[in-house]
Amino acid sequence: MRSEMENDILKILVTEEQIQTRIAELGEELYQEFEGKNPLFLGVLKGCFLFMADLVRACQVKSDVEYIAVSSYENATSSSGRVKIVHDIQQDITDRHVIVVEDILDSGNTLAFLSEYFKTRGAASITIVTLLDKPSRRTKAVNADYVGFVVPDEFVVGYGLDYCQQYRNVPYIGVLKPEVYSR
Repeated sequence: MRSEMENDILKILVTEEQIQTRIAELGEELYQEFEGKNPLFLGVLKGCFLFMADLVRACQVKSDVEYIAVSSYENATSSSGRVKIVHDIQQDITDRHVIVVEDILDSGNTLAFLSEYFKTRGAASITIVTLLDKPSRRTKAVNADYVGFVVPDEFVVGYGLDYCQQYRNVPYIGVLKPEVYSR
């Protein structure tokens, strides 16, 4: 299928097929860990929405879902370092096993902030699942418990990841051409 966005993609890092295969594996791993524990899948919006939908379907445990929206990028290509909650969770997470689902772990600012925040809200445990890990950009001592793919320090979009709210619907993970975000 042709896409008007493909001209802005420098190269494909992770194919649609690779994503689906890895999500099935992650779902099975999470099933093994959380069977019988009624975890709460807690997605970090907006980037997680495709990944989380597929991950929850792949992990066939009794669970529910919740979302939180935070901001640290402000339409830039790197984190500002300041995290603010735009939309908070709506339910009590006291004594819940929380599975935080994120699209990408790069600086670690957002997940460091959220891990502390969920601890103060009484979570029994916090497990971080990220589709992409970009360790070369880490400024906080945060690691994901489950990682889909490790990616190089390039500006990636697709499968939920955006640049200025666009490219989320690209079905693979691609590197955005520098001229697109340098305009």
